[in-house]
Amino acid sequence: MAEYSPMMQHYLQTKEEYKDCILFYRLGDFYEMFFDDAITASRELELTLTGKDCGQAERAPMCGIPYHAAETYIARLIEKGYKVAICEQLEDPKQAKGIVKRDVIRVVTPGTVMESNLLEEKKNNYIMSIYKNGIYYGVAVCDLTTADFKTTQIKDQNNFITLLDEISRFSPAEIIVNTMMYESVQEISKIRERFNIYISKLDDEKFDTDYNEFKIKYDILNENEQEVEDISDSVLCVAASNGLLNYLKDTQKSDLDYIHKIVLYYTTHYMNLDINARRNLEITEKLRDKTKKGTLLWVLDKTSTSMGGRLLRRWLNDPLIDVCKINERLEAVKELKEDIILRGDVVDSLKKVYDIERLAGKISYGSANARDLLSLKNSAKQLPDVKKTLSQAKSPLLTQLYDNLDTLEDVYQIIEDSIIEDPPISVKEGGIIKLGYDEEIDHLKKATTEGKTWVLEIEAKERETTGIKGLKVGFNKVFGYFIEVTKSNLSMVPDRFIRKQTLANCERYITEELKKVENEILGAEEKVINLEYNAFCEIREKIEKQILRVQKSASIIATLDVLASLATVADDMNYVMPIVDNSGMIDIKDGRHPVIEKILPGGSFVENDTYLDKNDNRLAIITGPNMAGKSTYMRQVALITLMAQVGSFVPASYAKIGVVDKIFTRVGASDDLSMGQSTFMVEMMEVAAILKEATSNSLVILDEIGRGTSTYDGLSIAWAVAEYISDKEKCGAKTLFATHYHELTSLEEKLEGVKNYSIAVKEKGEDVIFLRKIIPGGTDESYGVHVAKLAGVPQVVTKRANEILKTLERKSVQGEKAQEKENKKVATGQLDLYNYKLAELAHELDKVDINELTPIEALNILVNMKEKIK
Repeated sequence: MAEYSPMMQHYLQTKEEYKDCILFYRLGDFYEMFFDDAITASRELELTLTGKDCGQAERAPMCGIPYHAAETYIARLIEKGYKVAICEQLEDPKQAKGIVKRDVIRVVTPGTVMESNLLEEKKNNYIMSIYKNGIYYGVAVCDLTTADFKTTQIKDQNNFITLLDEISRFSPAEIIVNTMMYESVQEISKIRERFNIYISKLDDEKFDTDYNEFKIKYDILNENEQEVEDISDSVLCVAASNGLLNYLKDTQKSDLDYIHKIVLYYTTHYMNLDINARRNLEITEKLRDKTKKGTLLWVLDKTSTSMGGRLLRRWLNDPLIDVCKINERLEAVKELKEDIILRGDVVDSLKKVYDIERLAGKISYGSANARDLLSLKNSAKQLPDVKKTLSQAKSPLLTQLYDNLDTLEDVYQIIEDSIIEDPPISVKEGGIIKLGYDEEIDHLKKATTEGKTWVLEIEAKERETTGIKGLKVGFNKVFGYFIEVTKSNLSMVPDRFIRKQTLANCERYITEELKKVENEILGAEEKVINLEYNAFCEIREKIEKQILRVQKSASIIATLDVLASLATVADDMNYVMPIVDNSGMIDIKDGRHPVIEKILPGGSFVENDTYLDKNDNRLAIITGPNMAGKSTYMRQVALITLMAQVGSFVPASYAKIGVVDKIFTRVGASDDLSMGQSTFMVEMMEVAAILKEATSNSLVILDEIGRGTSTYDGLSIAWAVAEYISDKEKCGAKTLFATHYHELTSLEEKLEGVKNYSIAVKEKGEDVIFLRKIIPGGTDESYGVHVAKLAGVPQVVTKRANEILKTLERKSVQGEKAQEKENKKVATGQLDLYNYKLAELAHELDKVDINELTPIEALNILVNMKEKIK
């Protein structure tokens, strides 16, 4: 069998090392793909599939893309869940002896995209590592573009549920796991079902557990930015972090020195929001189409910078439970809301600040160009103004930001002195460095600019000397500088002209003098490009040494931006400052749903009060018709609580919020039918999780429990759940429970801490008006037929439905009267009419055909029935 060509052999060797990637192999001005990669890429990128001779009988399948368009194609492959390894030429093909040296310089994966234009500006691109050991987990997450690195360990009960909550909190683009985790097939499949995430396994030796070495390499800080002295009990964190760092180093082919700070956080320091709560409350993305519009983030995001937008998203995903920290934020928002001039000055300055956080990442990574440095300079230019504005602030948090803000004036000066105002995108083409920064560069630039003048002088002198008026000095890359003379003037050409090229209508010559000038000019141009590139790299390295300061300033600017955004929204939407404490009470006057209020025309949203506490008002049972606003009301209470614990003002006239540790929601029929589970099964799984996890400090939202099964089953489950949650010993969580089972309203008299509420309705003839107002007391009307009419069900159907409804109600009333009489007749201890055994026997008798029955069969049936009654 024939051997592969040398180039193809090298390709196959490289591919062997990167089996799980699509290999972009650089050949000249193209990245080529071969064999299976070519077939995959041609299908996914809609490229033409061709072939290449490779030394075998059959041509190798091949497709390619121009190198300058690679970014776009890589983005498309990443979006479809592929990894891309970029194999680059490491030497100039002109100077190469034999095959050109090539190697993989980077592997791009969903979680390691560095290019800003391929990422959402206001969303972190996290990659997560999960290390499983027994029933415990270590978790580490990192955003390569910002060097944001966090780690935690999960060593509690219901660990896997907590792990799912952490994945939901960070929404990573990619997850890497150790062998034990990868082989936990059920867990991996559950993660894949719930999240559309690329998951890959990493060798176990990458998850090193040596915490002493880890402590030497990195600054381990807690959430308050204080150093953690002892990490010996955080081995799972160390393993997960090492796994992630090794993976990042392998894919980026870099030491990633700029990732030096690792934050050790505890899941118990934040409000726990499970996956369902994040989805149902639509905090950062819509349930239906995953977009931002129509979410709480959409309402609160008036940030001026990308890093502020990212931080606001993180705050909403991690509401606080520390009352002091919450009130610190609220005081800062209050000052910015009330002091319009202070807020205006802050916002004006922030609008001119670029994404310093990601710029710092690019500078450290070595991918920043001159324009990136210019963006950093223009951002640093605003910092003294921001600091001056903050000097007037009085609230503790804003004062702290003022004290810690580094204005980076030296960084500004380095770039101001060196980089021109409008540099090219490429750093390898010159035209970057200012005159006056480097003497040698200045001298060579003078040679290039003055060299052009020398050429013009030679042209004028030769015209005069030779008398050829049309003589021209030209230049091309092949011949360099030359003198061009038309055919009609050839007789006037002196002997010292050396012929270089003959064209159809002219001849081209060279002279000793022109050759000398050419050497000086061309030498200078090439040299100045190299010198400028080296100078630029030095400038970038100088700034890289200050990167910790840049990152710290970026963090302060992001915090200030979020506080200003919350203040702007509070002012625009007429929000009030909540009182946040540990009272365990939720007292809201004139509460509004932040999202729906913004969508509806001004003033048309109906406000509602809420009162829940740990004693007589633990469980609110809410009855009322569909479409009347029960779900909106309950979500509104959850969102107001969450906003208060984020440090935001809330849509109400008064709010007192006792900190809640967890928010649970069981709302609507979010069928996981694609996962092979019915509505009712999903509902019960969610209820089970709530009953296991909820504490007396939790807030629980339950909407229509038990509606996915038969009436009596559903009612029994709803009743039992209500009893369990209201029991202080078992749970005692503050709960809003919406239901159509009007029988549950009787719980108010039977159980302590239960209160009935309903939605006010006004009947006008046959029409019904929903007033959307929550009032004390239950109701036994559902107005289902009326809602059907509103939904556009044909009149003939709704009319017939009304007739059936009246018949059923009449029967129900008659049945109740007959039942009362029967109850009086039946002595205590006798079987009542609803005994299930009798019902079963009646059903069996119904199936018997007396005409076909033999006497023996009749006796057998009788004996069986007698046995069943026993």
